[in-house]
Amino acid sequence: MSKRVAVVDVGSNSVRLVVFDGMSRSPAYFYNEKVLCGLGAGLADTGLLNPQGRERAMAALHRFMALVAGMGSDVVTGVATAAVREATDGPDFVEQVARETGLQLRVASGEQEAQLSARGILLGWPDADGLVCDIGGASMELARIDGGRVGAAATSPLGPLKLADYRGNKDKYIRAEVEKLLKSAGGKAARLYLVGGSWRALARLDMARRDYPFYVLHEYRLSAKNLRKTIDWVNSQDIDELSEHTETSRARLSLLPLAGRVMEGLLEVLEPEEIVLSSYGLREGMFYEQMPPSMRRLDPLIEACRVMEATNARFPGFGQVLFEWLRPLYPGLDASGRRLMLAACLLHDTSWQAHPDYRAEMCFESVTRANLGGVDHKERLFLGMAILSRYKNAGHSALEIPVEELLSEDRIREAVQLGKAMRLGAMISGAQAGLLDHTALAVEGGALVLTLSGAARELNGEVVEKRLAALAKLMELEPELRAG
Repeated sequence: MSKRVAVVDVGSNSVRLVVFDGMSRSPAYFYNEKVLCGLGAGLADTGLLNPQGRERAMAALHRFMALVAGMGSDVVTGVATAAVREATDGPDFVEQVARETGLQLRVASGEQEAQLSARGILLGWPDADGLVCDIGGASMELARIDGGRVGAAATSPLGPLKLADYRGNKDKYIRAEVEKLLKSAGGKAARLYLVGGSWRALARLDMARRDYPFYVLHEYRLSAKNLRKTIDWVNSQDIDELSEHTETSRARLSLLPLAGRVMEGLLEVLEPEEIVLSSYGLREGMFYEQMPPSMRRLDPLIEACRVMEATNARFPGFGQVLFEWLRPLYPGLDASGRRLMLAACLLHDTSWQAHPDYRAEMCFESVTRANLGGVDHKERLFLGMAILSRYKNAGHSALEIPVEELLSEDRIREAVQLGKAMRLGAMISGAQAGLLDHTALAVEGGALVLTLSGAARELNGEVVEKRLAALAKLMELEPELRAG
């Protein structure tokens, strides 16, 4: 595995450093820092980078490169976007950065910026289909993804910093620019992926206004109807009032009314059926570019779970064995269900070091809050409930998250059943793969049959019989223990 990979993103509004902990299919964020510099403020009037923004950006870049030097990063890449590529003093800024810090900035064209953001989407959704919309301070990009491949891409001057300097009819201008973007990107698509700080800020406020019960931005699903209501609500509030609902910076909040007008134009022209917020974007796209094709084809959820198991479980490798051992209980499970079941099995022992009194709740928190790609909110909560039930019988009423608002009763029951099944397998064997070799679990008629053969007969005991009975009761079956 390579050492840490550092990415520096010099945007029109913010300058950010992200350090990934090695090259893997599901990135681990070792370090993340952002400074809102406003490089693109006033660009439309002066043609130059904002002087104060440039000074702040240089200070941030000096700090970032000093940090990277001590983090063991053998790969450091930098990219600059709309403000730097459009400013007449952009080349001078790039040369100054190289001279003073040693960082070689790649100045991305608008189309390249759109493609990088789309590749960031592929990091989390390998088979993504739809349109990717990335809004920055001075530009907004649109790119098409079809079957996991990046297609047509285009850019526009619809970033809120630049839009603030536009003197004409902003709404008419926005609509015209969005229509041009859509034509260049090949037309409408059912799904719209949102990338960028302004969209994340809008999504956080959408969550707050709706009192959404699960505060994870990545894979948050929005509707056009709710977005319009949230934009109206944002426009009715001042910055102090909005700050009470979010940790978003005041500088970002001040741009939200303009970003909201752009969003209204997008909704009117694109008419998306589904809108998904992505925490992955341009920086993750740069990371994805460096990934070998064989790694790109891996499942980001399963690979992240394998890393967590290898790092934290008592007996790495047991999760795969447990999954195969449980498969006879689920003969009709589809590919999506099998994928979640494997993820749960890989994660089931990753919090064993937590205090027993809090282990179940800590498992739930660690799974639902983990940096996982390729999994939506309902799937996260299903995994969390399964792991919780692997350790605890008392249900989910004490959890801070009202799970029942997002998962049906049947889905919760399925998660609890999987948790109890994993608990039985782990209890029989002490989570040791070899000790499951001569055991089998199956449904025969109206009975849940556990068979212990050969040396595995010694594994029987009161606790095994108790766990078997609990699982059988949940499945509305009779427990049966056999000697093979």
